[in-house]
Amino acid sequence: MNALNVPSSYVGQGIDREDGVAKVTGQARYAAEFVLRGMSYAALVQSTVAAGRITAINSAEVERMPGVLLVLTYQNAQALPEKGQAGAKQPPSGRMLSLLQDDEIHYNGEPIAVVVAQTLEQARDAANHLRVTYTSAPAALDFERLKGGAYAPKSITGGPTDSLRGDPTAAFASAAAHFDAVYTTPIEHHNAMEPHATIAQWDGPRLTLYDSTQYVAGVGKTVAKTFGIPPENVRTICFYTGGGFGSKGSVWSHVVLTAMAAQKLGRPVKLAMERTQMFGPVGARPHTEQRLQLASDSNGRLAAMRHDVISNTSVMEDWTEPSAMVTRTLYACANQATSHRLVKLNLGVPTFTRAPGEASGSFALESAMDELAYQLGIDPIELRLRNYAQIDPEKEKPFSSKSLRECYVQGAKRFGWSTRNPQPRSMREGHILIGWGMASATYPTRRSAASASARLMPDGRLLVRSASQDLGTGTYTIMTQIAADAMGFPIERVVFELGDSNFPPAPVSGGSQSAASVGPAVKAATLALRRKVINAAVADSNSTLFKLDPDQVQIVDGWLQLASDASRRDNPAAVLGRLGGQPLEARSDVKPGEEQQRLAMHSFGAVFAEVRVDEALGTVQVTRLAGTYGVGKLLNAKTGRSQLMGGMVWGLSMALLERSDLDLRYGRYVNGNLAEYHVPVNADIHDIDVVVVDEQDTEVNPIGAKGIGEIGITGVAAAISNAVYHATGKRVRDLPITLDKLI
Repeated sequence: MNALNVPSSYVGQGIDREDGVAKVTGQARYAAEFVLRGMSYAALVQSTVAAGRITAINSAEVERMPGVLLVLTYQNAQALPEKGQAGAKQPPSGRMLSLLQDDEIHYNGEPIAVVVAQTLEQARDAANHLRVTYTSAPAALDFERLKGGAYAPKSITGGPTDSLRGDPTAAFASAAAHFDAVYTTPIEHHNAMEPHATIAQWDGPRLTLYDSTQYVAGVGKTVAKTFGIPPENVRTICFYTGGGFGSKGSVWSHVVLTAMAAQKLGRPVKLAMERTQMFGPVGARPHTEQRLQLASDSNGRLAAMRHDVISNTSVMEDWTEPSAMVTRTLYACANQATSHRLVKLNLGVPTFTRAPGEASGSFALESAMDELAYQLGIDPIELRLRNYAQIDPEKEKPFSSKSLRECYVQGAKRFGWSTRNPQPRSMREGHILIGWGMASATYPTRRSAASASARLMPDGRLLVRSASQDLGTGTYTIMTQIAADAMGFPIERVVFELGDSNFPPAPVSGGSQSAASVGPAVKAATLALRRKVINAAVADSNSTLFKLDPDQVQIVDGWLQLASDASRRDNPAAVLGRLGGQPLEARSDVKPGEEQQRLAMHSFGAVFAEVRVDEALGTVQVTRLAGTYGVGKLLNAKTGRSQLMGGMVWGLSMALLERSDLDLRYGRYVNGNLAEYHVPVNADIHDIDVVVVDEQDTEVNPIGAKGIGEIGITGVAAAISNAVYHATGKRVRDLPITLDKLI
């Protein structure tokens, strides 16, 4: 057997989390939990007006308070290159920041000062006593009033701002059936379990950051650009991230402000944001208004589609929620037009939020498809099958793999779809109306360049490293599985380390690409090391494998052995010892190839929902959710299922609960806390059935895995909305679906 082609034994299994014990015993250290000598504590001060300028700050009075070490404002902050915006030119990590370089206010809640003290309590008390006066200016806050002036952004993530194929106008004019409706989704905030936090420590010209981030390798580059220092002078450490969902993919103001304060003081500074400070300075999913127009023949085959999106951005920077991207790809339609437009508001800069564009866009598209199905009297699954895209209709390229048809079939069978009475309000138990709905799910499969190192240690352990990050998704575990299989080692002898920018670089954990990017690097580095170990053994006159053909030597269960005679074997640690006892190492730098231009790559799925609606009260309970997904090779059956289930729970939250309510007078969110910003709790979640269909994709990447972090949320809001219509006969096109919209 070829030594580089051993059968897999760990990948795919439901291996327990490698970091599980550390987390449940409190040994896992998150960014705010590091303790440094001479640590001081910072509190962020935010503006209380939505637009204008600062006219006075009473910093002198606060500086005299007990324990206060520094009050950093625009009056004494160090001048930064390009007023602190040099790092903003490096997406996705760099954004327009508020770094105390002038007195201008762009939104309510914008960082305007940092107070540093000996203790956290002293810092917060002093920050609360800092008095700031402003000259207010008119603020742009009312989306409805301002949307008439919406404009086209220069670009959007994932493709062109607008798209056009065929002749939609002519196709609409001649079609037998037409549908036209507007759907809206509200501003939503991420609210990860771990708030954003940063510790900064300078050692001369060198800066170390302990930061809660989704992009260990990118933080240092952005911060270095912002300060105008060499990137090698900034080291970032993040061993654990307590959730991010996109909000921690960018460097926000508090990161640089913490480093500025530490530089001023000459001692370490810790800044951990409060829960209420998560609403504004660290991004949000923007509000969207989406108009969907569909035209078909009498049999439901789509003749034309239009999807026009208006979303809000910030006066500081353009950021677009690419909600129409999903429409360009999901269904076969020869005539289609999509567009994205922006409205500038005095709010914090929006950002990536789990499945940016696809989550919001699939709600509109899949709701519209359901409405068309009812209009034509066609089963919703059958309508989708009649418009099944065999190739990517936008790129006109074949898919690397596509199992959506199987997802429909398997999902419908498990859910019992065939027993559904299609008539609205036809299924009930007393005063409880029961509804079933479904929707398609999809998300692009992305991959970026990544690097990893693999090292055989003198004690016989395999140490693998990459400057990736684990957001709680299981990166530690799946990389350990990949490395163990590639090396032929027992999993307990493999250690995977991440979270240090001194390790080989890895991309942002966004766009569901970490497994697909870092996994191939880990595999390649480990296979390269495996080859080195085998070559060392066959060149060692003291080895039982001396002078054998390297291709006839395996590593099985941690032992070097002849493929045809397992009794001829050697211990890799012994080989290393005879070479002088120094570690043996290999590194791999991998990147996507020509397949990216030749093929379209997506994950697909089908989501089914059952709701029970109180006929008198309008309360909605989701009693069943079922998701069937084609996501390539599932690397870990346990963590993968958890990932998909977590996305489905967030889809339920998007459908029924989440909404950031803006006070149009002052530009502040009135529910900016977890008491009033509603997210699901255990009592809201009932039966969730997750199935992954068998999908072999040899083209998508060397490990055959597609990202699963984001597809789980797509389609869920629409499936629930469609189920609510089936139960009640009332179509809710504005999320979230609250009882007042059903009574």
